[in-house]
Parts: sequence; C-alpha cells; structure tokens
Amino acid sequence: MKIGPYTLRNNVFVAPMAGVTDRPFRQLCKQLGAGYAVSEMAASDPRLWHSEKTSRRTNHDGEMEPKAVQIAGADPGMLADCARYNVERGAQVIDINMGCPVKKVCNSWCGSALLQNEALVASILEAVVGAVDVPVTLKFRTGWDRANKNALRIAALAEQSGIAMLTLHGRTRADGYSGQAEYDTIAAVKAAVGIPVVANGDITTPEKAREVLRITGADAVMVGRAAQGRPWIFREIDHFLQTGMHLPAPLVAEVEQLMDEHLRAHYAFYGDYLGVRTARKHIGWYVRDLPGGEQFRRGMNRIEDCQQQLDVVRGFFAQQAALGDRLQYEVAREPLAA
Repeated sequence: MKIGPYTLRNNVFVAPMAGVTDRPFRQLCKQLGAGYAVSEMAASDPRLWHSEKTSRRTNHDGEMEPKAVQIAGADPGMLADCARYNVERGAQVIDINMGCPVKKVCNSWCGSALLQNEALVASILEAVVGAVDVPVTLKFRTGWDRANKNALRIAALAEQSGIAMLTLHGRTRADGYSGQAEYDTIAAVKAAVGIPVVANGDITTPEKAREVLRITGADAVMVGRAAQGRPWIFREIDHFLQTGMHLPAPLVAEVEQLMDEHLRAHYAFYGDYLGVRTARKHIGWYVRDLPGGEQFRRGMNRIEDCQQQLDVVRGFFAQQAALGDRLQYEVAREPLAA
C-alpha cells in the first residue's frame, strides 16, 4: 500500500490518539510491526505552534518514515499555514482531523464538528492540499449523528480535492466511542472512491482485523485503544493476516525490556517531572490484564521518581516471570505475593 510516494510495509496502522501516540509510543508501535503512524493532533492556531505541548506533538526526530502530522482546526487559511509550517519542519504527510468527538474540540468547531458544514469541509481540504507538496490525508467519522450521516459526500469532496487517503472511524460524532462500530458505511465509501480507505473502530484482535477488511474491502485497518499497553498487537495482526496463524504471547523478558526502553525514551522526551507522571497511564495499560496488575497499578501511581518507577516495573515483571516464560493474559483473581 502507498501514500503518495511512500510504500508502507504493511496495512496495519496505529491511530493518532491525543495524550497517547507521542513520539516514543509511535516509535515503539512501528518497531513492533505498525506499518504507519500519525502524530497526535496539533492545533492550527499559530499562537500555539511554539508551545511546549504542540512542539512535542510534532517532534519526529529519528522516527521511521513516513513522518505524518495530524492538524486540527476550523479555519482553512490557518490550517493551510499550519500544514506548510509542519512540512518545513519535516512532515512528509499531513493528516486533517475531522474525526475527534471530544466536546472541547467540537465546541471550537474542530474535529468531527466540521462534518456539519460540508462547504467548510471542502474549503479546508482544498486549502490544505493546495498549500503543500506532500500527500494530505483525512480522518473522519460517518457523520454528526445517526440521523445525519454524510460520509459518502465527505469522501467525494475529499477525492475531488486531491486527498491521498481516507481513514474512516465507523461511528458518528454523537456515538463517541460507545456501541459497535458500523462497517457498512466504510464499505460504501470504499466502493465509491478510487483512493485508499482505512477502516477504524473496534479492531481489537487479529480475527477482527481480518473480518473488517473482508466486510469493508478497505485497504488497511487502523488500531487505536487496543494498542494501549499492547503495542505488539501490530505484529500479531500482520502475522495473522499473512499466515492465518497466531503468534504466541510475548515473552515476559521481552516485554520487560520493551517497557524499560519505552519508559527511558518517555522520560527523555518529557523530562523527569512530567515523564514519571505521564508514564503512569502507559504502565497501567501494560499491566491491566496481567495477574496482580490492578494492585500494582494502584501502588505505582504514588511513585514520583523515574528510577524508582523503573525498579518497581522490573519487580512486577520478575513476578510475572515466576508464572511462566510468556505473559499470562488474564485478569488477576488473587493479588500476587509480595
């Protein structure tokens, strides 16, 4: 599969998630089999471009190509300028966010709120595509609510504007993340356009990925929440799609090493003070389905020193190793012995 001039190694992508898919996490997902990753959304308002938060979100130093930046906003001119600014800083793909359902984003008429104004959507797409000489992609939802689904019209506007790829989350803005993703709309969009379409929503297992590709005819799948704490899901899905067979659960020793590398990269990226605090959610996701995980998470959240955080993580995985060479995917019924 290709995006513009870039040939991707597979069709299993990691979704952009605010507060999750920072550079260390994207690097890890790519290392573990993701064929493509997009940054957290960066605000188009030029007053925010040089803020610490936005600078981190668009930092791709040393990242595997292609380097993709997602931008969010409601003003075509601002979005065009933001696209140019990020391309000057090394972005090789620009992704436009019209999928975020979060209230504070939609209240600013950004994200999926834009789907209510198709004329504005067209203006934004044309402005951004015309502003840069790199591929521009679009991530969107099936509509504002179930009574106002317009994914087919948005897809047609996107293709006419020169958008290189569509990613469609199979829910409306009103759905948020509740209920089941609808794949029939993704299938209809894929049948209606000649550009690549990526299916997003509720892809949690290798079997589900294969089924979604079959149902929708999509060119790729995008995995979001299921990758939190389980970044090796990308190699598991890719292997299953290629062979029809499952990989075994990861070795405890491998995951301990991956977590150590991830946490060290996380601290270096955010600094010690913020790093130890923002790492807590990642650690919680890693351990949540493992024996003793919930008990460990509660205690770990009180730690405010990076080295101590690393040490207790190592201790937790020493306990996991006592249960077997490979991770035991189950919710603990009894706390592990101290």
